[in-house]
Amino acid sequence: MASNSGFDPLYWKKIVVVLCLGWAVIWIYRTILTPIFPEIQATIGAHSNAEMGLIASFYFFAYTGMQIPSGILVDKFGKKVVLIPGFCLFIIATLLIGNATSLTMVYAGSLLAGMGCGSYYGSAYSLSSENIPLERRGLATAIINSGSALGMAIGLIASSLLVKSMGMDWQLTIFMITALLVIMTLVFAVVIKGGSYSSHLASQPTSTTAAAAAPEETNESSGLFSMRMISAYVMYFATCYGYYMIVTWLPSFLQQERGFEGVAIGFSSALVAFASVPGALFFSRMSDRFRNKKVQLIIFLELCAAVMLVCTVISPDSTTLLISLILYGLLGKLAVDPIMISFVADNAPKKGYGTSFGVFNFFGMSSSVIAPFLTGVISDNTGSKVMGFYISAGILVVGTLIFFIVNVLMKQKSKRQTAAQA
Repeated sequence: MASNSGFDPLYWKKIVVVLCLGWAVIWIYRTILTPIFPEIQATIGAHSNAEMGLIASFYFFAYTGMQIPSGILVDKFGKKVVLIPGFCLFIIATLLIGNATSLTMVYAGSLLAGMGCGSYYGSAYSLSSENIPLERRGLATAIINSGSALGMAIGLIASSLLVKSMGMDWQLTIFMITALLVIMTLVFAVVIKGGSYSSHLASQPTSTTAAAAAPEETNESSGLFSMRMISAYVMYFATCYGYYMIVTWLPSFLQQERGFEGVAIGFSSALVAFASVPGALFFSRMSDRFRNKKVQLIIFLELCAAVMLVCTVISPDSTTLLISLILYGLLGKLAVDPIMISFVADNAPKKGYGTSFGVFNFFGMSSSVIAPFLTGVISDNTGSKVMGFYISAGILVVGTLIFFIVNVLMKQKSKRQTAAQA
């Protein structure tokens, strides 16, 4: 018992708060640039939609490329050793962008920012999966992910309000992010430590330990490239494609094709983020209560999200469009993320969470490299981003179908094996 005298029963709650704030800062950066592309071009010169879309693509290319290496490093050296240097690189990146005088400098800063942020996903969800009690995993993950929604809302509104409406220099908003990153790096250094809730439970010779471990130990499909994990990778690719298309191009779509102006652009775009918080909390709580229904819940949410993507562009008026955005936020990526992460944690190898989440996020974020640039190309050639929405919805439907088929087949296989053993 003495070896556990330093165990903090509140540590997992501190982890939830810190990781939520970490996502918030990352997402403030991710979304603060897109509403102010015209102001940025006033500094660096005029460029096409495809060229401006590459700002996001450079970020996500580096971010995606870092997922598997950072996951391996997390498993080998620990979360803190990977996370803090990553955020230091992120700080350097924002300083470079804030001082940019050309699009090339912005590209370089975006690439470095993606590399720095690439350390976060594997570290964050390894920490959460190892320290959060199993029965709280879904809800706690939803709270962590709500930082994404908070940061997205702040980034969209702040850039529209401060830069477009109040005339603040766009560079100053980037330096404000730099300050937030410095604060978060210090918080990580102070709060994150070694050890985990699971290792503490493992040292306790009680029936509670066995009960907590039972759902994971009896899972017959745990493996980095098991069929269930592959279906999760495909599903996350499809989920992220539509979401990052929305994040990158929704402000421009609302302004250029629907006539939204000024701060209304930021507030309307932020509706997705605002609506996602109650959706994520509600559905993650449902997944905690009905753990054997995660697949059905994921499929339901993904199909609803696909419908809302289509409704966004076919809406005959602004009110219907805004309702579609709210419902996409309520039922879309940020709502399904906690359930997907819990699904991966249930099926991934338990001794390699960092690598598992790195691979999972690599496949998902691969779509974020493609979506911003491809939608920009479509816009340049057609004069509209509508086709980008349709493509996103189609990819989401196909991904959901693959996820459904694989998990149904795996469930039937499991039943046959059980019957044969009986």
